[in-house]
Amino acid sequence: MHPAIPIGLVFFGCCSNVIFLEEIVKVYPNSGNTLTFFAFLFNCLEGLFITTRFLTKKSAIPMKYYVVMVAFFFIVQTLNNYTLGFNIAMPLHMIFRAGSLIANLILGVIILKRSYKPTKYISVVFITIGIVVCTIASSNQKEKMAGHTGDAAYDYLIWCIGLFLLVLSLFLSARMGIFQEQTYAIYGKHPAEALFYNHFLPLPGFLLLYSDISRCFGDFNASAPYALPVIGGSVPWAWLWLFFITIS
Repeated sequence: MHPAIPIGLVFFGCCSNVIFLEEIVKVYPNSGNTLTFFAFLFNCLEGLFITTRFLTKKSAIPMKYYVVMVAFFFIVQTLNNYTLGFNIAMPLHMIFRAGSLIANLILGVIILKRSYKPTKYISVVFITIGIVVCTIASSNQKEKMAGHTGDAAYDYLIWCIGLFLLVLSLFLSARMGIFQEQTYAIYGKHPAEALFYNHFLPLPGFLLLYSDISRCFGDFNASAPYALPVIGGSVPWAWLWLFFITIS
């Protein structure tokens, strides 16, 4: 296969995912947990059939390590989802998550006692400046979010809480990466297996979010019908957008 094909598919998948995600979050800012649940469920299917052969194949990495990874992963994903309900614009959300290099460098120095070249520190400084500029710019976009109340002080407080959750999830994600690195150094890398267990083991945790997901189901069912071309009929547009987000 020509390298341009997988690169193009990744680019198309990421771009289309962000487009559909932003559209649905604009209307349902608290739908993140539902979107994540379906993404986890979808990612489990391939691993269940092929990687683990219906859980009959012994894992190469002891399960206790996956439990720790999953705890980090589940908390990080949940925090990222909740930030969308705190007047955080999607571009800022994406840029903050892309700024993981900052958290990785800081925790690498503190936990792993690593030292880096001066150029890396300079790069992190420029990335930090970019994130700060984007944060300041996005602070003027709060009035466009679905969670905007009109009370400037309250909306600003909610926005600041969202920023704190973003920073917290960023550092937890970096700590998870360090734990994964230490685990893989001992047992080797098994990406397909890790992908499956990191999405399969957290599924029971969504029971804690049942009321939130159930409420979101009702909201999606009540969304306006979208006429399906060619095949005819219609479905609530929110469910159709969720389908596109999941497969992309």
